[in-house]
Amino acid sequence: MSGSLHKGDELGQVLVQVQNDLVQLKKRLGRTAVSQQRETLDIQTLDAAIARTENCIKRRAEEYLKAVNKQVLILPIIEDLENNTRKIAKWHPPLETIPDIPLQKYLAAGVSPGEKHKAAFTMRLLYNPAHPKNRELMQQKYGIHLPDLQKKSGPTVGAQKVVTSPGVGSLAVVPAGLRSSNLQPPPPLCASVSSHSLSTHLGLTEKSLPPTAADLSLVRPLVKTKVALLQHREDSSNAMIGVYERVRKQQKDVIQSKDFTQAHGIPHSERSSAWTTVTPPPSAASDSKPPQGTARLSPLNAQCVPALPPTPVGKHCFSVVEGRIDPHAVDFSAFKEHYCLHWGSLMETLWQLERLMRQFAVPLARVCGERLMALERSGVLDWGSGSVEHLLSVLENREEVWELMRQPGQRYKGEGGRQAAAVRIQTCWRRHQTRSAYLWQQRRKWAAGTIAISWLLHAQAGRVRKSLQATRLRQLENYRSSAESLAANWTHLCTSRRTIIHIPSLGYSEQRRRSLRNFDILQNTQMGRLCDIRDENVEVIYVCPVRLGEDLLHYYTQLLGLQGAADTSCAKRFTILTPEAYQHFPDHNMCVSTLLKYSPHTLHRIKNLIQGKKAYLISGVPHIDDLAVAEELGVPMLGPEPAVAQLYGTKSGARRIFTSAGVSVPPGHGDIYTLQQLYECLAQLMSDHLEVQRWLFKMDGEVGSRGIAYCDVSHLSFRPWALQEYHRHGPQLWRMAWAKEPVLMKFLEAVPSLLASYGKPFNTSCYPTWTCFLEHFLKEGGVIEAYPPSDSVTCLTVDLLVEPEGEVRMLSCGDQLHGPEALEVAGFTVPQSSVCPNTLYSICMCVGQACLQRRILGHLSLELVTFLKPGTLEQQVWAVDLDIGYSDQLAMTQLMLLMTGGALDCRRGCLEVPPPVRANKTTARQRALPKAPPPVTTRFAVMSSRLLHTNLSMVHYNVVFQMCKAQGIGYDVKERRGSVFALHDSVDRSRISMITISPDLQGALLTFARNLSVIHQEISAPNMQGESNFKNLIKSIEEVVGVTVQNAAKDHEEEERSE
Repeated sequence: MSGSLHKGDELGQVLVQVQNDLVQLKKRLGRTAVSQQRETLDIQTLDAAIARTENCIKRRAEEYLKAVNKQVLILPIIEDLENNTRKIAKWHPPLETIPDIPLQKYLAAGVSPGEKHKAAFTMRLLYNPAHPKNRELMQQKYGIHLPDLQKKSGPTVGAQKVVTSPGVGSLAVVPAGLRSSNLQPPPPLCASVSSHSLSTHLGLTEKSLPPTAADLSLVRPLVKTKVALLQHREDSSNAMIGVYERVRKQQKDVIQSKDFTQAHGIPHSERSSAWTTVTPPPSAASDSKPPQGTARLSPLNAQCVPALPPTPVGKHCFSVVEGRIDPHAVDFSAFKEHYCLHWGSLMETLWQLERLMRQFAVPLARVCGERLMALERSGVLDWGSGSVEHLLSVLENREEVWELMRQPGQRYKGEGGRQAAAVRIQTCWRRHQTRSAYLWQQRRKWAAGTIAISWLLHAQAGRVRKSLQATRLRQLENYRSSAESLAANWTHLCTSRRTIIHIPSLGYSEQRRRSLRNFDILQNTQMGRLCDIRDENVEVIYVCPVRLGEDLLHYYTQLLGLQGAADTSCAKRFTILTPEAYQHFPDHNMCVSTLLKYSPHTLHRIKNLIQGKKAYLISGVPHIDDLAVAEELGVPMLGPEPAVAQLYGTKSGARRIFTSAGVSVPPGHGDIYTLQQLYECLAQLMSDHLEVQRWLFKMDGEVGSRGIAYCDVSHLSFRPWALQEYHRHGPQLWRMAWAKEPVLMKFLEAVPSLLASYGKPFNTSCYPTWTCFLEHFLKEGGVIEAYPPSDSVTCLTVDLLVEPEGEVRMLSCGDQLHGPEALEVAGFTVPQSSVCPNTLYSICMCVGQACLQRRILGHLSLELVTFLKPGTLEQQVWAVDLDIGYSDQLAMTQLMLLMTGGALDCRRGCLEVPPPVRANKTTARQRALPKAPPPVTTRFAVMSSRLLHTNLSMVHYNVVFQMCKAQGIGYDVKERRGSVFALHDSVDRSRISMITISPDLQGALLTFARNLSVIHQEISAPNMQGESNFKNLIKSIEEVVGVTVQNAAKDHEEEERSE
């Protein structure tokens, strides 16, 4: 395109040069003819040559003008073909006057979006002649000085007259790069300038010659204009404005209406006749004006342009009826006349507004002319960017129009409604089809992705599962091989120097661990394990689940050093370590074995401590991670396999062991998992044992009294009738099924309602109602057991050690102290005094051998109950529970033995301690006598590891010890009697353990109760009692003291009778 323009410019230069030469030649010929009038000259041949050249130049000039203007020349309107025989002069622009404008930056490729936006904004300002910066941009970019229309010329305004003529063009010649843009036409010329240019132009036309280069600055309009009426009115300003506006209207309307129609494809029938001004052909008078000078391209003087008055106050409103504007309406004519200078830019807006009203079938719309003009001047509607909101903003009744347009289906009532509805329906249907296909594809894609991810996760989980199974199988094999080695070397190991790694882990299920409050402190209630250092050949590594402060470490160092002044190495033979993983899992209630498994630094330190030494590991409640820790440390574990412990550590598993051991168990039934089984078993037990008044329901996986509920059968109305049937048939016949069948049927009918009405859990904090308890009971399984049919029931706990080589030892035995609930253990009295030691020993040996047969090794805790059988007053001993693991009673017993330096003989049921150290001097006679064995004294101890008082957390331990010292609470090392405390943590400080040692059981109980009372009074206020179990334990001790007093009185009476 640029090449063709360049060639056109060269052709124009040639044409202009030839044109000038012909004009000069013709003038010279004229002068020569005048000077040689008397001589005859033959110039016909020369005239013919000039004519041929002129015709050729005319044809080339017309083609060139078509290429330059990029538009087709239009023939003039033929009104009187006979009177209008004169040819219309063509436009011959001089290309020297066209500046060579280089390619604009915004047309170049690769420009930034910001530069494009700036160029577009600049072009929009150029297209708006009313903008204040239009003149400045025209001068900067194209060197065209437009007149200042805003200046008022004062008295000189009336002297000038605006005229129109064929010689005044609609557009001045502009650079080639801007010829395709819709620039606004320049203002009309003044009369003085216009007449001179017209005369020159017409003179050259009459001579059949093209105009000069200077004359090419004016272009003949495409449609001939009218002659303005030059009539002077009284209001010269208004008259001048009217003439000026009409001239502008005539010059702009034709070109802009044509361009707009061609750009938007609007047929001629849709355009209103009021929007296009048809100009008649030029008159003869205007064609016959003599030339008076040449026109020029330079900007006009400001004095040639009339001054514009301020905008009138009127709104210039007009109506749009049924989507049409009446061009003959008075209001529209006034609006059109007022804004005739801007009519070209308003045409598109009015056409858009008309089309909008027709499309929505708006019957009447009132348009405010001032708003319309303001909207047009704002540039919002440039480039066709105006929205419906902008178009409606020019309406006076826009609320009513907007409400009408918002009605559903209104768009389809107007022009093109059927087509729009069809397009809408097709669009919706295609959208629905496309959307459905897309969603179906997305669902298939999502399904494929889900299947793929699920398969990958399944495969990964399978690989991890297999890896874990292989790892656990390897750990189990290592445990079994190390257990065999431990059994073979156990005797030698117990007599040599060794290191014991104590891990007080409670390996309950995750659900059980999460339901326990302060689980880490509960695991640390066995600080008495440190007392294994009383054996000189033992070193202890204690893995603590909580971080102990310096005060607790100092306290245990001093406490363990009280064993004797001769042994000063006690404090050096124990080490307390805390796994670093407890900081990363503060609220996960993990057991100590799991924390140690994920604590590589602590494991590495333990390896360094046991390097080159004989060591073994003692855990608490067995857990699968115990095997991983033992394998990592490379030491054997004294305990059963976790799977075996999980099988026999339940209530049902314990009953199976007791049954195989041949010990007495309470009437009951185990392994209950369904409701029907529960009803049938309970009815059968109730009919078989009519003397039992209370039945217990125990969950398999619970500990202590948490998973126990009870139901009393005394609420049954037909129980007396059942007892009568029992006595009528007798004990022998009652064993027959036919004898008790009527009673059994009665119990089967009454059991569901009996349990629903009178079944109650012991611990309502875990299971508030019978329904909640029953749901968990059937989910986990459990047993039904009879509560001893006696008013006086004593529970005792015996700690056993099943050694790897097969020997069973009794390590501790004590009677239980209960809390507010009958089955909640709050403390112990050591040694036990409720069962004959030989009977107790035989029961323990039987249970130990049954456990040994099932490969249950390590520490066991056996729970028994004893009572006097009604009628015969024969003592009965039932085995009710078996806990696999290291117990709190055993840990407190170790602390007691360390402080007293004695030994607990469970087979004889006594605690023997060395006699007090006396400072008496021996005489020579006493020294000469043979030495007698030192006398042995007995002691009784009361201990508890579950003392709770929330007010203790507000007092530091040293303050508590000072208060105890002031109240006479302490321990006498020489007399081996007094009170000893075991502390559990440095942060909470609300739980402690205490042991009281005394020569008699009554004294130990009274000392324990007094200590609790004193501590409670010292740390409590009347309005701040806190949460505590001190009072309940004091009441329980008082009951036991009363029983001991009665028993002592009975024994004294029997001795007196025997004497």
